[in-house]
Amino acid sequence: IKMKQILLLKLLLSHALLLCYPCSSLPFGRGKKAEEDNLQTNTIQPAEEDPISTHEIQRNESFTSQEIQDEHASVRGAASSISQETHADTNHILEFFSSSALELYAPQALQEEIHEMSNSEHMKNFLTTTRRSLHRHPELMYQETFTSDTIQTILKELDIKFTTGWAKNTHEEAFAGPGGYGVVGVIGTGEEPCIILRADMDALPINEQTQQVDSFQSRTAGKMHACGHDGHVTMLLGAAALLKQVEGSIVGTIRLVFQPAEEGGAGGKRMVEEGVVTTSPPARHAFGMHVWPTLPSGVIASRPGAIMAAAEMFEIKIEGKGGHAAMPHLAIDPIVTASALVMNLQTIVSRIVSPLEAGVVSVTMMSAGDAFNVIPSVATIRGTIRALSTEMLLSLRDRVSHMVSTTSEMHRCNYTLTYSPDYYPPTVNDPELFNSFSKNVGKLLSKDWIDDIEPTMGGEDFSFFGEAIPSTFFFLGQGSGGDEAHHLPPTNYGLHNPSFALDETVMPVGVELHVNLALRSLRKLKLEDEEGVGQSAEL
Repeated sequence: IKMKQILLLKLLLSHALLLCYPCSSLPFGRGKKAEEDNLQTNTIQPAEEDPISTHEIQRNESFTSQEIQDEHASVRGAASSISQETHADTNHILEFFSSSALELYAPQALQEEIHEMSNSEHMKNFLTTTRRSLHRHPELMYQETFTSDTIQTILKELDIKFTTGWAKNTHEEAFAGPGGYGVVGVIGTGEEPCIILRADMDALPINEQTQQVDSFQSRTAGKMHACGHDGHVTMLLGAAALLKQVEGSIVGTIRLVFQPAEEGGAGGKRMVEEGVVTTSPPARHAFGMHVWPTLPSGVIASRPGAIMAAAEMFEIKIEGKGGHAAMPHLAIDPIVTASALVMNLQTIVSRIVSPLEAGVVSVTMMSAGDAFNVIPSVATIRGTIRALSTEMLLSLRDRVSHMVSTTSEMHRCNYTLTYSPDYYPPTVNDPELFNSFSKNVGKLLSKDWIDDIEPTMGGEDFSFFGEAIPSTFFFLGQGSGGDEAHHLPPTNYGLHNPSFALDETVMPVGVELHVNLALRSLRKLKLEDEEGVGQSAEL
C-alpha cells in the first residue's frame, strides 16, 4: 500500500510540475507563435546563450556620434590616400579617347594601366577599410542613413559632384522608412555620351553568424550584409576614385548610381521613375554586377538575354471560423484550407506550365493558431513567384489568384490575396550590347570568362535599368575564399545565408570591371556618334 501511495504521489508531483511550465517551453502554443511572429516581422533577437550568433560583440542600434565620426574619418583618410596617389603613365587613357581608329588601338595597354591602379596598396587599403565599415553598420531598405552618409563622405573627399534624395519610398504602407538615401555621382564632362555604373546598398533582416570576422561583424542584431551589397558599394567607390584621377581625359559622362532598397523595395524602379536615366545628359547604357559565391573567386560571368528572373511576392490570409479543436464540425478550419492550397499551388508549374519554360511558385511561410486545443479563425501563407519572362510571371500570378479563389470557396473560407507593390521584371542583358561589347570586356579581364552562364531564378531590380536602356549585368565569382591561398572564412556560402562572407580579394577585380566598362563604353558611343554606325571592333 505504501508503495502505491509513493507512486501516486510521484505521479501527482510530475503533473503539477508540467502545469507550472509556460507554453513557450512546448513545441506549440503561444510561446511558439510569438517566436514565429518575431521572425516574420524582422525583429530577430540573438539568443543570449548562443555564442555563434553574437561572437561576444556588442550589437546595438544606437551608435554614438563619436563612433560614427571615427568611422567616417577612417574611410575619408583611406580615400584621401588614393586621391593623392600618382601613377607614372596615364597617357594610355588620353590616347584611347583621342584615337579615331579602333584598329590602331592595342587593348592590352589600357587594361594593364587600369589593373595597376586597381591593385595598388592604397586602393586595397581603401577597399578593405570602406567595406568593413559598411559591414559593421548594415541597414534595411529605405533606412540606409549611415551607408548614404559614408558614400557622400567619400565622394566629397574625392571631389566628385553628387546629388542626394534619390529613391524615396512611395509605398510606406508596405515598407518602413522614408527612403531618399540614394546618391548619384557624376564624373566627366557633364555632356553626352553618358553611361551608368550602378551598385545596390541595403542589407537584410538576418542575424549574422559569420565566423573569423569579429572586428567588423554586424553590430546590429537582426541585420546583416548577407548579399554582398557592402562590397558592391565599395567597388563602385573604388572605381570612382580611379575615374576621377583620369577625369580630364574622359570624353562624356559617367553617372555613379548608389541605389537603396534592392531587397524587395524596388529602389531601382524608384530611381528610374525619378529620372536617373533620362536626366540630362540621358544615359545610353547601364552596367551592374553582383558577387557570386558559386563561381571561383575572380571569374567574371554573364550571358545575353535573361540572366535573372522576374519575381513577385504574395501573402494570402484565409479566414474561416474559429472553434474548439474537439468540435471541428462547429468550426471552419482555415488550416485545412491553407494546407490544401499549398498542395494545389504545386500543380501550377508541374501541370500548367510547359516543361520547356521556367517557372517557380514557392510557399515559404505559413502561420496559424495560438494554442493546441483551438481551431484558429485565420491562417496566413506567404511565398514567391519566379519566371524568366514578364509574360510568364503574370500568367503564373493569374493562376495563383485563381487557385486561391477556388480552393477557398471549396472549403467555405474567405480570403485576402496581396501582391507586392512592384513585381520585378527579369534582368535582361541586351543581346546586341552584350555580343558587340560586354563580352569583349569580360574576356579582357577574366581568363576564365564565362559568356553563357545559366540563368538564375533569383530576382534583381537592376532589371528596371535594363528595361529603360540597353544594359549588361555581370556575376563576379567569390567562391574560393577559405582555401589555403586566401586564408579567409569560407566565402562559398550562398547569398542570404547567415554565414555569408565576402572574399575581399575580388574587390580590385570589381573595380577593374567598372572602370573598363565606363571608359570603353564611352569610347564606343563616341565612335558610334561620329561614324553613325555601331562598332564591334577592338575595344
